[in-house]
Amino acid sequence: MIQNKIVVGISQGDINGVGYEVIIKSLMDNRIFDFCVPVVYGSAKVAAYHRKALNITNFSFNNIKSANEANVKRANIINCLDDNVRVELGKSTNIAGESSLISLENAVKDLKDGKIDVLVTAPINKDNVQSEKFNFPGHTEYLTNESKTKESLMLMVSENLKVGVVTTHLPLSKVPEAITEEAILSKLRIMNKTLIEDFKIRKPKIAVLGLNPHAGDSGLLGTEEVEVIIPTLNIAKEEGILALGPYPADGFFGSDNFKKFDAILAMYHDQGLVPFKALAFNSGINYTAGLDFIRTSPGHGTAFEIAGLNKASEISFRNAIYLACDIFRNRKEYKGISKDPLQHYEISDIESD
Repeated sequence: MIQNKIVVGISQGDINGVGYEVIIKSLMDNRIFDFCVPVVYGSAKVAAYHRKALNITNFSFNNIKSANEANVKRANIINCLDDNVRVELGKSTNIAGESSLISLENAVKDLKDGKIDVLVTAPINKDNVQSEKFNFPGHTEYLTNESKTKESLMLMVSENLKVGVVTTHLPLSKVPEAITEEAILSKLRIMNKTLIEDFKIRKPKIAVLGLNPHAGDSGLLGTEEVEVIIPTLNIAKEEGILALGPYPADGFFGSDNFKKFDAILAMYHDQGLVPFKALAFNSGINYTAGLDFIRTSPGHGTAFEIAGLNKASEISFRNAIYLACDIFRNRKEYKGISKDPLQHYEISDIESD
């Protein structure tokens, strides 16, 4: 932290998408400097290109060489890229993919070294970023590999809705075989822990969706619910995790049952993210729960089709910054409370005194 403010590292994402637009628009509100110090890992030249394309004249970055030099009252930027990097708005290019990775690597290194407190990632293109150094379906898997925990949960967060998924960027044909007792239980443990420690929910209530239509209809439309999901929920309950279900996904969201739970665990990507984005596309945040560091991102992608047109909303990205800071404070508070718990005494010990 710098002067008791949270240092927020921001990776630039794809230079040809809306990343710089939502970053700049989020940091144009000076109130953000009251509680955090933003440090963008990217290129001042690329940033200037986007400002010109968007006709933004009342904003500029403070150029620094290290996060330690960050100005607490300015939006800071560390140059990670070659000045010859070429921006081609709306296009997927190899240089854009390479630049995404360079920015991300530098930000993650500083995060591990304690130079920044949290990481907020602008959207990357999952195709052009692929290389020998990055052989992952997306940010979530890459950052999980970089974490000491080696386990994570993709958790989509909005003001009134939290949705996690058992399987993330996996082809639908491979989902059923990935729905195992171990996989579900792992995600439930992470979800329960993050709700308590990161979101300050004392006794989380989690809804678990079924895999098949009508949650299998007692085995008529699939056996995963009976053979895998229900037995796993029983194990979770024995561990003190309040996980209920499995619920049919369509009726669950259609009947507003989701409002009765602190979080929802879906079985696969689209089962959870389609209803989430339908309800909270502009404001939703992607949080990678379970890591030993904090990472958030906006709920949208590169949006090549509107890059440079000044049409991208910054609400989701700004919310991602806010959430990262909130979780940082919540974790710090939880660690403080848990550090010196009250000594536990058995009744027999007291009676014998």
